[in-house]
Amino acid sequence: LSLQDMNVIIIIALMVMVAGITMISTLLILILEKTNMIGTLKALGAKNRSVRKIFIYNAVYIIGKGLLWGNLIALGLCMLQIKTGIFKLNQESYYVSEVPVNLQLSHFLVINGGTLIFCTLMLIIPTYIITKISPVKAIRFS
Repeated sequence: LSLQDMNVIIIIALMVMVAGITMISTLLILILEKTNMIGTLKALGAKNRSVRKIFIYNAVYIIGKGLLWGNLIALGLCMLQIKTGIFKLNQESYYVSEVPVNLQLSHFLVINGGTLIFCTLMLIIPTYIITKISPVKAIRFS
């Protein structure tokens, strides 16, 4: 059972890493698409920190939306499995006839909170690109 728990931890860690890398890519694309806006805001006197906050808040919104939809789908599948046992296993190989489901609020909160915090922290570094953008060059950028 301990070996199985370690596999679950490794799989969840890999999923969170993939989510974080995907969010970094998404944020970089957003920054490139909004370079003109960044230049305009800086030309009007906005500080780098304020512009970075805009992108971090936008990214946290995207992460939250993804977590919400992912949780709804996951909870729906878990409830379906609990009620109907739709996902079957080969009893000779796994010693159980259907996939066991154990829903615990603490696991749910830790995974969601950890994912949100980890992905948000990963996004702080790419937002430093905003500090390197010159207002004049950004306004000309197309």
